[in-house]
Amino acid sequence: MKKLILATLAALTIAAPTFAAEGLIDVKSAYGVKETGDRLEHVLQEKGMTIFNRIAHSASAQKVGIELPETELILFGNPKVGSPLMKCELSVAIDLPQKALIWEDKDQQTWISYNDPKYLQKRHEIANCDELVTKIGNALAGMTKAAATK
Repeated sequence: MKKLILATLAALTIAAPTFAAEGLIDVKSAYGVKETGDRLEHVLQEKGMTIFNRIAHSASAQKVGIELPETELILFGNPKVGSPLMKCELSVAIDLPQKALIWEDKDQQTWISYNDPKYLQKRHEIANCDELVTKIGNALAGMTKAAATK
């Protein structure tokens, strides 16, 4: 019975997001940084998101003699989603468009990190928009999971 419980817990932690720094959600990826980024871009575009930019932080750092683990940032959004959130509380615009950080930890594990919409709700004191915040959170969770899992 103990082995079954441990196996179940292990399986759940592979696909489940973890919470890192306050306000961030980390999703473990089964792929490397570049492939995860490519997969995430594809998923985002399929969902009607605009990709505003993809920044290779590690490549830029290398140009100035600083070595970083593989790290990329994707900026994306959709005015059909972001605009209603800004209407709820305009200050949230400082955190938009959405961002996904794809990075490799010291053990060469790749992660996708993004801002938790509930954290943004708290940070910007967004009231009366719980349904929208939940919808955004579910969409981000689904898109990052699709990009990160086999």
